[in-house]
Amino acid sequence: MSILAYNGGAMVAMKGKNCVAIATDTRYGIQAQTLASNFDKVFRMGPHLFIGLPGLATDTQMVEQRLRFRLNLYELKEGRLMKPRTFQSMVSNMLYEKRFGPYFIEPIIAGLDPVTFEPYICNMDLIGCPNEPYDFVVGGTCSEQLYGMCEVLWEPDLKPDDLFETISQALVNAFDRDAISGWGAKVYIIEEDKITIKHLKTRMD
Repeated sequence: MSILAYNGGAMVAMKGKNCVAIATDTRYGIQAQTLASNFDKVFRMGPHLFIGLPGLATDTQMVEQRLRFRLNLYELKEGRLMKPRTFQSMVSNMLYEKRFGPYFIEPIIAGLDPVTFEPYICNMDLIGCPNEPYDFVVGGTCSEQLYGMCEVLWEPDLKPDDLFETISQALVNAFDRDAISGWGAKVYIIEEDKITIKHLKTRMD
């Protein structure tokens, strides 16, 4: 088993019309053994900026703290909010610095530009190679199932309510087919004027 799959987990981010969503399962486990169902894998980094860190749970927590430190340093120095694309470069650089002993995470970034409010999504591998598609990105142990569900359900210019329904259906139906992710889900819908966080009840077996 890959070290990236040691703690399990599933994550997806999607673009909508003037909005973006990121959703994750809430399981924390060691291989097939489930220890908790309230583990945070998505972190708020700014008013309209979120990062998801699927992978090894210890690295998830360490990378979140190191990114927050670098983000705060940037915003103190520059006196402005960091744009999602700039944040992506910062994450990518940090991961690439550690390429010979990498953090075992595959980050997913979702957010709105603080000036234009244009939706932005991105994912990368564990040494920071970015992928910026126009529709959705996936990560975690059931990536193949997530790709299949998102290909079927995603449509351009989804409104926030439709985006919530689409991303929720994609995530829940994908991790139902994966033994080491699931046990509840959390969905973040990011709009210009508000952020909605919803908890989903899912199968607990």
